[in-house]
Amino acid sequence: MMRSLYSGVAGLKIHQTKMDVIGNNIANVNTVGFKSSSVNFSDTFYQTVSPATGPNSTTNTAGTNAKQIGLGGLVASITTNITENGGTTTTNRALDLAINGESFLVVNVGGEKLFTKSGALNVDPDGNLYCTTNGGIVQGWMADDDGNIVKDIATDLKIMTAKQTSAEPTATKAATILGNIDPNDKNLAPTVDANNKITAGGTPVTFSFYDNLGELYTVKMMITQDETQAGATESSIVPYTVRVADVYNSNGESIFVKKEVQADGSVKYSNSGAIIRFGEGNNFGVDTSVTGTGITNGVNESTGEFTLDSTLVPLLFNSATGAFAAVDSKYTAGTSGTTVTNNRKNSEFAGNCINFSVVQTSDDHVGTDSTFPQYDAATDSGGIELDFSTLTQFSKGGTCEMTYKRGDQQGKNAGNYAGTMSGISIDDEGKIYGKYTNGETKCLAQICVATFSNPSGLEAEGESLFRASLNSGLFDGIGEEVSKSGSFTVGALEMSNVDLASEFTNMITTQRGFQANSRIITTSDSMLEELVNLKR
Repeated sequence: MMRSLYSGVAGLKIHQTKMDVIGNNIANVNTVGFKSSSVNFSDTFYQTVSPATGPNSTTNTAGTNAKQIGLGGLVASITTNITENGGTTTTNRALDLAINGESFLVVNVGGEKLFTKSGALNVDPDGNLYCTTNGGIVQGWMADDDGNIVKDIATDLKIMTAKQTSAEPTATKAATILGNIDPNDKNLAPTVDANNKITAGGTPVTFSFYDNLGELYTVKMMITQDETQAGATESSIVPYTVRVADVYNSNGESIFVKKEVQADGSVKYSNSGAIIRFGEGNNFGVDTSVTGTGITNGVNESTGEFTLDSTLVPLLFNSATGAFAAVDSKYTAGTSGTTVTNNRKNSEFAGNCINFSVVQTSDDHVGTDSTFPQYDAATDSGGIELDFSTLTQFSKGGTCEMTYKRGDQQGKNAGNYAGTMSGISIDDEGKIYGKYTNGETKCLAQICVATFSNPSGLEAEGESLFRASLNSGLFDGIGEEVSKSGSFTVGALEMSNVDLASEFTNMITTQRGFQANSRIITTSDSMLEELVNLKR
């Protein structure tokens, strides 16, 4: 009689446990990243009244089965449904991530690596990326100064440090000259002096560049058509020459002239000592051979006018097609200015580019002391590569139309000024990018994830956190890219995977099971009462 009472009590306990789990599931139906749990029962120990016996031919008796009385049930397992993804809800928030797949975010909580499905992220005052549902600092890999991810031991992602919130200026390393040189443009005709040296004339074209400090400079060049083709090795070649006429700083002032205000308020101009390099010729600056009234070291002290002792570099076009031919040594200019070859050793630029660099802006800022990237002849690198290969020579009404863009034809090496961070974004691979006021976008870090051979073996810690156990498999400390097991959906969150229809159905069966077990106790009590009442 007593066994049924205890079986009923055991049944009540396990159904109460199941009801507790169901209640927790329903309570977290809207919890971000919550994983529902389910309860499994098993029967418990048996009391064997008589064991099983086999048949006996001697006594001619058949075998009998064992007689066993069960002692109720118990909770066999409470399983977390981790592998079942919850629904995705859109938030349109740049730092919200929904994890598609069986991987987990790795977070640092009090120095311990824990795991979560909650992708509601934010940045704390120290610049750490953290999970808002539990305060854990998100783990991943940081990028180097060039924006390359360095995959090593997973570490705290600091994405808004003092260094990262500002973008350092970068020097321009390339520029592309675009447009068309119309051979009928009268401005292409050069003005030459008695020594047949170009002193003026030509069609202007400019380009701008940034130095190492992010200061913007503008270079004015002049393109002239050389009518003397006797030196051309190919009759189909139409030669032009390009020279530098001036270089201006961000205030529009020439770097070749120094301006000094006198005591009487007048302005006196002088040679600053600036030197530039254009092509593979000699370095040059103001033409100090120019003399005249009020001119000192080639500069007019009253007006600031001057002439550069410019290197002339040939630009060659195919006269039949109008296409650009080369920046090459096949042609020697008919005018007697300094004409140079530009056969670069680097095949990437050979025949298409002219190298420009500011060697010094004054006697005090020379070479490595200059803010400008310098050309290194030993490595054939540095300076600014001016790509002329997209120019054409078509007749278009007698007017040249030329412009430029900073950077090469792919837009690389354009340089930039200093900027400050204006925003953060995350892509579907977990890479975090900083956006800056100067238009730059830089990779700062990448979020790593963890996967487990038996994710159901993880131990729930509350606050949407899980801890690795011996049955789940351990975290290797490095993590992996989310692309190996799924992807991130940016601007969305993974919600709870609780199925309310199933939970309410389980609630009904649990209630009925609890009710039936309570009847075991009341019925057993009635039977005990009848037994007590046998003697009156």
